[in-house]
Amino acid sequence: MGRIIAIANQKGGVGKTTTSINLAACLAEKGKKVLAIDMDPQGNMTSGLGVDRNNLEYSVYHALSGECNIGEAMLINVFENLNLLPASIELAGAEIEFAAREDNQYILKNLIKNAKKKFDFVIIDCPPALGILTVNSMTAADTVIVPIQCEFFAIDGLTQLIYTINLIRKQLNKHLEIEGVVFTMFDSRTNLSIQVVDNIKNELDQLIYNTIVPRNVRLAEAPSYGLPINLYDSRSAGAQAYRELADEVINNKMFL
Repeated sequence: MGRIIAIANQKGGVGKTTTSINLAACLAEKGKKVLAIDMDPQGNMTSGLGVDRNNLEYSVYHALSGECNIGEAMLINVFENLNLLPASIELAGAEIEFAAREDNQYILKNLIKNAKKKFDFVIIDCPPALGILTVNSMTAADTVIVPIQCEFFAIDGLTQLIYTINLIRKQLNKHLEIEGVVFTMFDSRTNLSIQVVDNIKNELDQLIYNTIVPRNVRLAEAPSYGLPINLYDSRSAGAQAYRELADEVINNKMFL
């Protein structure tokens, strides 16, 4: 049965979607069967994997709302071993629409409970907010990976996110764990990046992945071509970093 990993941070611009896209793609490159789920109404994971979100018959929204089944919404082999539940513009209204539904925190969990058996990994890209879509993602997930940008306020956002994860564990998903923290947008030329990494390592009891994702022009370019970094520029520093992160995720001691 597949591991369900939510990629979450309520702060925007921390490399959350970049990590979702490229971790999913690098796991698939290593022969793992992967389902990527775009739960962010902005749909950047969808477009970053080369899918036109404005030209979809069905999306994750339609599956969540019961207008279609998960198989009808799923795009098969957008890249080898990688399937996608894409996001469409309708997902933007889900926060209000789903609020009136009974057990509205469990909609995604119920949707994927059978499908997850067919995959080694399910990677969920959460919105940069702590609303009902993020709660659904964490309720469905086994673990959370938290991307953290190497900036001054990183620890403040992380503290708030850990508080939210603990609330969800107590009330909705007692098995939810923080799988690990991954540093993104690291610039070795600045003292600030080095200091942020050191400070967070000292503050946290949670696992911090050894992989540190650098600031990388090729990483920034890849989504505009609809390609993950391992296919856009296989030899880039960004591609190497996400391959290393995929190896760490596969070999995480929590699951061995």
